[in-house]
Amino acid sequence: MLNIVLFGPPGAGKGTQSEKLIAKYALVHLSTGDILRAEITAGTALGLEAKKLMDQGILVPDEVVIGMISNKLDANKDTNGFIFDGFPRTVAQATALDTLLASKNSAISMMISLVVADEELKSRLLLRGKDSGRADDANPAIIEKRIEEYNSKTAAVASFYETQNKLKSINGIGSIADIFTQICLTIDSNK
Repeated sequence: MLNIVLFGPPGAGKGTQSEKLIAKYALVHLSTGDILRAEITAGTALGLEAKKLMDQGILVPDEVVIGMISNKLDANKDTNGFIFDGFPRTVAQATALDTLLASKNSAISMMISLVVADEELKSRLLLRGKDSGRADDANPAIIEKRIEEYNSKTAAVASFYETQNKLKSINGIGSIADIFTQICLTIDSNK
């Protein structure tokens, strides 16, 4: 089973590349935001718990998110693998994910980290903000904060996978096709 954590700061191209990877390798996309919304819509026990917390402005605890991911893994047992998008964001989440996958006789195959300089990220996000309508992509101060948040809190997850020899860094600057080719070469040579 091919289980990939697609990683990188806001604006690195994760969404674009994940769509291409899902199509090429027939992977199931696991986006924690999508999973939360689906569980809430379905009215599951975990979804109701998450909604109650979200309605109070409280972050959904890791154990609830892990429970939802577990449900998604169980519902897709015959897949080629999964691409994890937006999770894990902390070392605690990465540890919990490893434990969950081990309980299902699986593991993360690799983390593909798209590396892009902060100035390039800012340019990309401002450009995306003109088309997307997303307020968080149109405000330079918010963009700066998102990149700082990634660098101070989320980037440590890469070190977690590096100690397991699972971190694969890819230059995230270039054409979409060239970056995709580099990702595929990395995946194919590390299966």
